[in-house]
Amino acid sequence: MSTPLTDIQIRDPFVLTLPDSHEYLLFGSTDKNIWSGPATGFDSYRSKDLVTWEGPSPAFRPSPTFWSREQYWAPEVHEYQGRYFMFATFIAPGHLRGTQILSSGQPEGPYQPWSDGPVTPRNWQCLDGTLHVDQEGMPWLVFCHEWKQVHDGAVMAQRLTSDLRSAEGAPVFLFNASEAPWARALDVPSVKDREFPVYVTDGPYLFRLTSGRLIMLWSSFGDDGYAMGIARSESGTVVGPWVQETEALWSANGGHGMIGRTLDHRLFLTLHQPNSTPNERAAFFPLDELEDTVVLSSPGTGAGATSATQRG
Repeated sequence: MSTPLTDIQIRDPFVLTLPDSHEYLLFGSTDKNIWSGPATGFDSYRSKDLVTWEGPSPAFRPSPTFWSREQYWAPEVHEYQGRYFMFATFIAPGHLRGTQILSSGQPEGPYQPWSDGPVTPRNWQCLDGTLHVDQEGMPWLVFCHEWKQVHDGAVMAQRLTSDLRSAEGAPVFLFNASEAPWARALDVPSVKDREFPVYVTDGPYLFRLTSGRLIMLWSSFGDDGYAMGIARSESGTVVGPWVQETEALWSANGGHGMIGRTLDHRLFLTLHQPNSTPNERAAFFPLDELEDTVVLSSPGTGAGATSATQRG
C-alpha cells in the first residue's frame, strides 16, 4: 500500500539512497509519542520516487533484555565496510541519554545492538550521533552534548574504533550553539529560571562538497522557532575550526535534517516540519551546491527531488 509523506508522522528523517535497487529508505523517530511512555522501536519506509512510500516496516525492535525502553530518537543508517550501521539515541532510568550503534547485513534491517551500550561518554547527556569517515578512512562519531547538562549545547567529535564497536580517545569540542548568529536562547517556561541562558544543539550531519570542503548541518532555535543552520570547517577536517554561517538555512518551525542524493545524483535536503507532535512530517527540498556551502534552490531553477521548493 502506497502512503504519501503527508500521512507519515516522523521526526528526524534520514534517507538512505540505494542505487542498486533504484529506491530510497526513509528512517526516523517513528513512535507516535517519542517524548514519554514505552517505545516500540524504529520503522522504515521504501520509495522509488521520494513521493509515495511503502510501509512501515520494522527496522529495529528491542529484545526483552535491551537496556532502554523509552524515548527512541533520531536513527541514522550508514553503509560502512560492507555492513549497515544505525546510530540512534536512547535513555533509561539510571542511565544518561546517549548514542548507541546497531548493525545489520541489510539496509532495511532488522538492526541489532553492535556497540556495548552508548559510545558517547556515559557521564554525559548526549544525543543525535552521526557517522563521519574522514579522508584517511578513520570513523568519527559527531554528536551533541546536550543543553540539559551544559546550558550552551555543544557539538563534539569522538574517534571510533575501525569496527565501530567502541569509542577511542577523548571527545573533541567543535562548537557551542551560541556561536551561531542565528541561534537564540530557548524561551520556554521549564528553562526560564535557570541561571544561564539555554541554547540547543540538535542533529549534526556532515557533508563533503565536490570542492573538498566540509560542512555540517545542525539545528537549534531561531527567531521563528526550530531552525537549521550550516557550519563550515576551515581546515576541511572534522576537528575544524568551525565557522557558523550568519543566516539559517531553514529558519521557521522545521529542522533536524540531512543532505541526500537522488538516484540521478541531484542533492536534496530533508527535514521534519512542523516541530510539534503529532503533526511533524518529512519534507524534501532541492539544493544547489556552491564551492563552500549549499543553498536551497530557487523555485523553477533547481533540480528538485520533489515539487516542494518553498523556503522556510
